[in-house]
Amino acid sequence: MSNPLHPWIDHPFGVARPIRHWLTDRGSLTRRLKARCADFRVVPLARGLRRPLPDERARLGTGFAERAYVREVLLRCQGEAVVFAHSVLARGGLRGAWNGITRLGSRPLGEALFANPRIRRESLSYRSIDRRHPLYRILQRHLDVDARRLWARRSLFTLDGRALLVTEVFLPRIASL
Repeated sequence: MSNPLHPWIDHPFGVARPIRHWLTDRGSLTRRLKARCADFRVVPLARGLRRPLPDERARLGTGFAERAYVREVLLRCQGEAVVFAHSVLARGGLRGAWNGITRLGSRPLGEALFANPRIRRESLSYRSIDRRHPLYRILQRHLDVDARRLWARRSLFTLDGRALLVTEVFLPRIASL
């Protein structure tokens, strides 16, 4: 089992090939899923202001008590959940370049991120998570997860000096795509 405080790493070691290809692809996950799914949907789960997770605060440089805008969605192919996406934006970013993020609804964030040439993406980082990790527990509130561990990737997108942290947790069904 993974330690919830274990750091994110630069390369996903020991990942099965079908999942590894999804994890390491630097292109638009939305575009790739749409190419493989006749019925692709974004299902909003939660959004609003709340305290980021400890490792998210460190990555975004926010204070302990500072709240951020958090958006959580499931990406579904043919009705099956394949990815849980968790995005965090420091509250100050809502007044600037990222202000449209609160109005996405069931539209994919990925389309907006990859359509704007001013948005820069930093390198991907990876980790496996299990039921001790906060993201796993958040996911379980919305979906019955039957996996000992799941692989996740994370990257920081910047626009006009403001950072948006996007974490994608890959669910077992992704391997069948």
